[in-house]
Amino acid sequence: MRHNLPNDLWDGDQEAVITNWLASDGTAVEAGSLIAEIMVEKIQYEIHAPATGVITLVKQADDVVAKGDVIARIG
Repeated sequence: MRHNLPNDLWDGDQEAVITNWLASDGTAVEAGSLIAEIMVEKIQYEIHAPATGVITLVKQADDVVAKGDVIARIG
Protein backbone atom coordinates (compact mmCIF):
# COMPACT_ATOMS: atom_id res chain seq x y z
CA MET A 1 0.00 0.00 0.00
CA ARG A 2 1.38 3.40 -0.96
CA HIS A 3 1.09 6.17 1.58
CA ASN A 4 0.40 9.42 -0.25
CA LEU A 5 0.21 12.78 1.46
CA PRO A 6 -3.48 13.72 1.60
CA ASN A 7 -4.58 16.35 -0.91
CA ASP A 8 -6.55 18.17 1.78
CA LEU A 9 -4.00 18.21 4.61
CA TRP A 10 -3.29 21.94 4.16
CA ASP A 11 -4.73 24.81 2.12
CA GLY A 12 -2.97 26.09 -0.97
CA ASP A 13 -0.34 24.60 -3.24
CA GLN A 14 2.70 25.11 -1.03
CA GLU A 15 5.26 22.36 -0.76
CA ALA A 16 6.06 20.71 2.57
CA VAL A 17 9.25 19.40 4.16
CA ILE A 18 9.44 16.08 6.01
CA THR A 19 10.87 17.23 9.33
CA ASN A 20 10.98 13.91 11.16
CA TRP A 21 10.32 10.23 10.57
CA LEU A 22 9.02 8.57 13.74
CA ALA A 23 9.06 5.13 12.10
CA SER A 24 12.26 3.56 10.83
CA ASP A 25 12.60 1.98 7.41
CA GLY A 26 11.77 -1.73 7.56
CA THR A 27 9.93 -1.67 10.89
CA ALA A 28 6.37 -2.72 11.64
CA VAL A 29 3.74 0.01 12.10
CA GLU A 30 0.14 -0.13 13.27
CA ALA A 31 -2.70 1.57 11.40
CA GLY A 32 -3.27 5.00 12.92
CA SER A 33 0.15 5.25 14.55
CA LEU A 34 2.13 8.47 14.17
CA ILE A 35 4.86 7.84 11.59
CA ALA A 36 6.10 11.27 10.45
CA GLU A 37 5.88 15.01 10.86
CA ILE A 38 5.89 17.51 8.02
CA MET A 39 6.03 21.29 7.99
CA VAL A 40 4.25 23.69 5.67
CA GLU A 41 4.98 27.39 6.14
CA LYS A 42 5.95 26.96 9.82
CA ILE A 43 2.92 24.78 10.61
CA GLN A 44 3.67 21.22 11.74
CA TYR A 45 1.38 18.37 10.61
CA GLU A 46 1.33 14.78 11.86
CA ILE A 47 1.23 11.88 9.41
CA HIS A 48 -0.40 8.64 10.57
CA ALA A 49 -0.07 5.16 9.09
CA PRO A 50 -3.09 4.28 6.94
CA ALA A 51 -2.56 0.53 7.43
CA THR A 52 -0.71 -2.05 9.51
CA GLY A 53 2.45 -3.57 8.05
CA VAL A 54 6.15 -3.05 7.42
CA ILE A 55 7.04 0.48 6.32
CA THR A 56 9.44 1.29 3.49
CA LEU A 57 10.40 4.95 3.36
CA VAL A 58 10.30 6.48 -0.12
CA LYS A 59 11.22 10.01 1.00
CA GLN A 60 13.76 11.00 3.64
CA ALA A 61 13.82 13.65 6.36
CA ASP A 62 14.36 17.13 4.89
CA ASP A 63 12.94 16.08 1.50
CA VAL A 64 10.53 18.56 -0.09
CA VAL A 65 7.16 17.00 -0.90
CA ALA A 66 3.85 18.08 -2.41
CA LYS A 67 0.26 17.05 -1.85
CA GLY A 68 -0.34 13.56 -3.23
CA ASP A 69 3.34 12.55 -3.19
CA VAL A 70 4.15 8.99 -2.14
CA ILE A 71 6.28 9.25 1.00
CA ALA A 72 6.26 5.58 2.12
CA ARG A 73 4.93 2.14 1.31
CA ILE A 74 3.36 -0.18 3.87
CA GLY A 75 3.22 -3.85 3.00
